Parts: sequence; structure tokens; C-alpha cells
Amino acid sequence: MSNENKLIHKFDFNFICDFFSTTKRQGPGSPEVTLKALSFIDNLTDKSLIADIGCGTGGQTMTLAEHVEGKITGLDLFPKFLDIFNENVKELNLQDRVKGIVGSMDNLPFQNEELDLIWSEGAIYNIGFERGLNEWCKFLKTGGYIAVSDISWFTEKRPAEIENYCMKKFPEMDTIPYKVAQIQKAGYIPVTTFILPENCWTEHYFAPLIRAQELFLDKYAGSKIAKEFVAFQHYDEEIYHKYKEFYGYVFFIAKKIGQ
Repeated sequence: MSNENKLIHKFDFNFICDFFSTTKRQGPGSPEVTLKALSFIDNLTDKSLIADIGCGTGGQTMTLAEHVEGKITGLDLFPKFLDIFNENVKELNLQDRVKGIVGSMDNLPFQNEELDLIWSEGAIYNIGFERGLNEWCKFLKTGGYIAVSDISWFTEKRPAEIENYCMKKFPEMDTIPYKVAQIQKAGYIPVTTFILPENCWTEHYFAPLIRAQELFLDKYAGSKIAKEFVAFQHYDEEIYHKYKEFYGYVFFIAKKIGQ
């Protein structure tokens, strides 16, 4: 499937959003991993202000909200995701301290040094790992934390097929030590780094996509682009199973130091 990159550019963002609006997560992750990352963050209180950037429908945000006492703002570009996010907030009776707002990660609506924690699972690549670290830093209090998951290489060398596939989708993808160095240069102390386990892909991401694909193909019956989009999803899964020892998502947790 040599045209996989051409395909993804054909897909309208609203089309992609429509597909992922039926899934709890829009990328690999799990409640267990969210809580593991959270366990490295201290000093959070009921006064803490937290932002989940690129929150999607809020699967991970709801997990956070049930385990921290502070106020959480989820931010995403897509109103449809935020509608679902805010419905989930109401269902869990969290509306007094959790809200989802439409916004862009390159123009955050926060004050300088306002936030105690910036969270972002599988979304920072949209702005770029290095750029996100640098631009978001000013919104954190000194001693505040940033916790992001991002796709990374596990090895210095890898087969050409996976190298080409990933670099088309994630042009700034790099190795874990390189990303830790970027964290330090951006004014943070690296606290910990860990690779997301395989079940974050298989059980929590690929498995729920099966139902989402069925719903999507029913909704867009006869659509060539819908079929191509689902075919692209299948190829993504095949590639993962073939090359999972070379790449995956990694959680990076860091603490802002005084300048």
C-alpha cells in the first residue's frame, strides 16, 4: 500500500473526527497508564489548575478527574469531541471542576504561570514535541509538571518500511534519549519516562476500532473514501504488529525549574 500517505491527506479533518467520536480514546493509552503517569506528579491539591491539551472526547481526562481534586480544562480543536467530552462530564457529575473548551494548542487561553499541570496524551505531535514543550512552559508555575505521551523510536536503526511509514505521519519522531534531551533544553527536569505497554494499542485502541469501523461504513455506505479510510486503519494495525519492537508511544513526565 504505497499510497497510504496520499490517502491520509484526502481525509477531511471532520471526517476523521466523525470516525473517532465513537471511540473512548483517539489513540493508544489506557486508564492504568494515565494513573501510572499521574503517580509521578506530587503537590496537587483541590486548588490545582490542570489543562489536558488535545483532550479529544476525554477518556483520559475523566480518569484524571476521578483521581485528582483540582480544576481541569480540556482543550481540543474539534467541537464534536468537546460535545461528547462535556456530556461525559455531566454523566460523572464533575461539571463543578471539569470543562471542555474549543481551542488550539498553538494559542492556549491560559495566563502565564497559571497551571500546576499540563497533560497531553498522543496529541503533542500536532504542534511538534519540541515546540509544544517550549511554548507551553510559560503557562506552568515553577515546580509545575508536564506529562505527555508521544510516538517514539525504541532503536537507533529500523527497517525501511516502518521508517518511511512513521516519518510521513510523524516527521519529528525521534528516539527516547533525544526527546529527553529536548525536555532538558526546554527548561524542565525529566522526572520519568516509560513505554506504554502493548495492550494500550491492542485492547484499548485497535479492538474498539472494529465497532467504530462498522458504524462508519454503515453511515457512509458506498463511499470510496470511507472504505479507504478503514483500509488505512487496518494497514496501521498490520504495521504495528509487524514492527512493534521498533516504535510505540512513550510517556514523558517533567517538572518546570526556576529560570
